[in-house]
Amino acid sequence: MEEKFRNLPLRNGVGIFLINKHNKVFVAKRIDNPKNFWQMPQGGVDEGEDLLTAAYRELKEETSISNVKLIKEIDSTLTYELPDNLLGIIWKGKYKGQKQKWFLMRYLGKDEDINIKTTNPEFLEWKWVDIDKITEIVVDFKLNVYKELKEKVKKIIS
Repeated sequence: MEEKFRNLPLRNGVGIFLINKHNKVFVAKRIDNPKNFWQMPQGGVDEGEDLLTAAYRELKEETSISNVKLIKEIDSTLTYELPDNLLGIIWKGKYKGQKQKWFLMRYLGKDEDINIKTTNPEFLEWKWVDIDKITEIVVDFKLNVYKELKEKVKKIIS
């Protein structure tokens, strides 16, 4: 990591580990990285916003989903740092990575109600995957976060 980025703060973020009635996990492919990398809904926390409110807002903004039941707030905060090629580019160069609070939620609606063609779309496509697959399809710099989430969630839903 270049010296000028080393002292940048981590961005406060939230993530939503969304499962359906079959315990499949919602993942989507980002518009700005259309390679075969998928991620769960996540985003930043607005000034003065509590974490759960931010999670519901991000989920709705990215997927149009609001018909969910909160199962559990995941213990601990998970962090990742951006790779060198993204430092200074993502988030207007203000952050070196994210520290995230994750929430496990169950989707209660129908697949046809999911709409990623939102006002400011972030995703090209979406799908439901087996929980074990999330670590195979995530971008490498988020892999440790997804590994930890997978283990924690499997204990909760088993």
